[in-house]
Amino acid sequence: MIGRPAAAGILLRIALRDLVASRAKTAVVGGIVLFAAALAVAGGAVVEAMDRGMAAAVQGSLSGQLQLQDARSRDVVALYGGTLGEPDLLPFEDFARVKAAVTAVPGVKAVVPMGVGEASLLVPSAFDVALEELRADVRAREVGGGPELAARETAHRARARRMVALLQAERAGPGGLDGAAAEDPDQVAALAQAASDPFWKGYPRDPLGALELLENRVAPLAASSAALPVRYVGTDLEAFRRAFERLEVVEGQLVPPGARGLLVGKRYAEEWLKLKTARRLDQIHDALQRHRRLAGDPELARAAADARRQAREILLQLDPLQAEEAGRRLRRALGSAEPDLTRLLDALLTVDDATFEARYRIFYGELAPLLRLYAVRPGDTVTLQAASRSGYTRAVNVKVWGFVQFRGLESSTFAAAASLLDLLSFRELYGWLTPERAAEIHALQEASGTGGLSREEAEAALFGPGSAVVEEGRSARIAEPAPPPRHVARPAAPATQEELDRGVAPHAAVILDDPSRSAEAALAIEAAGRRAGLSLRAVSWQEASGAVGEFVAVARLVLWAAVAVVLAVALVIVSNALVIATLQRVSEIGTLRAIGAQRGFVRALVVGEALAVGLVFGGAGAGLGALLVAAVRAMGGIPAASDELAFVFSGPALVPVLSRGSVAVALLAVLTVTAGAALYPALLATRVSPLAAMQTDD
Repeated sequence: MIGRPAAAGILLRIALRDLVASRAKTAVVGGIVLFAAALAVAGGAVVEAMDRGMAAAVQGSLSGQLQLQDARSRDVVALYGGTLGEPDLLPFEDFARVKAAVTAVPGVKAVVPMGVGEASLLVPSAFDVALEELRADVRAREVGGGPELAARETAHRARARRMVALLQAERAGPGGLDGAAAEDPDQVAALAQAASDPFWKGYPRDPLGALELLENRVAPLAASSAALPVRYVGTDLEAFRRAFERLEVVEGQLVPPGARGLLVGKRYAEEWLKLKTARRLDQIHDALQRHRRLAGDPELARAAADARRQAREILLQLDPLQAEEAGRRLRRALGSAEPDLTRLLDALLTVDDATFEARYRIFYGELAPLLRLYAVRPGDTVTLQAASRSGYTRAVNVKVWGFVQFRGLESSTFAAAASLLDLLSFRELYGWLTPERAAEIHALQEASGTGGLSREEAEAALFGPGSAVVEEGRSARIAEPAPPPRHVARPAAPATQEELDRGVAPHAAVILDDPSRSAEAALAIEAAGRRAGLSLRAVSWQEASGAVGEFVAVARLVLWAAVAVVLAVALVIVSNALVIATLQRVSEIGTLRAIGAQRGFVRALVVGEALAVGLVFGGAGAGLGALLVAAVRAMGGIPAASDELAFVFSGPALVPVLSRGSVAVALLAVLTVTAGAALYPALLATRVSPLAAMQTDD
């Protein structure tokens, strides 16, 4: 009997000799193992990078490490929308209690109230904006004004008159105006009156009467105001800023602490609020940067045609002086003598692959400074309209303080498009009681002399015995009411932290000191809620990401399924190759049995050879996968082909991450597959008898 170390040495020598001798078998089996190992290492690096990127994108933009909701809610919070619509959540009626209980948990850094909603953003047309500026000039003149106001009013009046002239010219042109409003005789007559010289000569004598005609009878002939869908997060804006450090202001400023206001997502402003011609040019520019071409691309050709058709919006924005300046700039930039601005714009916007970049620079360098590129800008006050909890439509007016985005997620349609609304406006929009509304209700009760009734008193007051007549009715002439005194609305006082906390919050983001301990923190938070008499459920960021999280889960599943398929194919092919090799070595195995080798030795020989192939070629495959990952990292990563992938990648490209754990898992998987593939051939080898060594092919 020989010892185990000696037996192991013999096994190693025989295995290495057979690997060298059976080059064809070794090449086939080794090639499959090498490919499987390289795929497993590279795939693992991509999956790990996707997980890290997704975690950074979701946690750094909206969710935090955990999302907190009422455990009695039927659905789970979905920050980016769910596959079956918006979730049905039971809100926290008093967020202050929740905040006090959760912030007392060790490891909790901050708790930020949140409510995700959708509303309509009412955006006025260019004609409405021009008339509103004229009305503001009239109001300013009522309280005094100097040469600067007079010059501004003259320019605004000239622009409104030019808009009316353009509308008149469009109606007289081929096809006229679209829509039933263009056929209204009263509006057509009003348009003719507003386009006449006597109307504008008489404007200074009765500006309010002229504006009434323009607003009520001429404006319907122009493009109507738009109600744009906007998705936003109602939150404590100051707490949100401190918790999510990726938030940055692109234009304007943050909302002052305690003030009301709206921070518009920069991506939303680009997609929905930007001048349509400028947006189409941006889309073409981005496509050309991705190596697409105008020639032969129907989508880009349509975008270029749309940019030309929508140039009317540019004409409507310019007053006569600006139109003259625009024409002068375009004639100089295009080297043209064309006097008509409409034809100059058409020449500027007629582009191909050779001229686009130059025309794009001319548009933004010469024309854009004269235009209002965004329908809503920082400093404007806008109206948000949405359905309240009771089903009625409610609206709030809020000031736009700035355009914001999340660093690294500038092109993401999920994060960069989200707007942020102050918490009090959010509560008011959805019908929840705010301090201002509570004070208003109390003032009305005091003024009317009414008070509250208990449940028992209500029935008696409604159906009880009749009361005496307070005062006999009498006839009298109705006096004409005096006009209400004019006043300027003052901004509400900044809300205190107590007012922000003591109110409704549909859910909340939890920021932890150590994000890696989120599972432990979730259990501790739910336990703290039970001790405080609260029904809390802590949801992971993966669950809270909704449809986006589902997309990443599916992508991860598809990638690992591909690796599993490759390993399964490798198992079958390697097993067949080893079976054939075993059958070809019956004489050799029989000789080993004849000189005393036991079945266990033979089994170990076959499995050892397979493991040697797996170790050598698996290691080479892991090295090849590591080189592939390094090459991708050196090239800047895998580019995000869409805005959705930019969010998943947490940036414009996915940079794979190679870790020791993923390499070890890949090698272990490959060795397991090769060892499993050797089991059946090893079983066949153990059945070879010593007699087989004495048999020949004669």
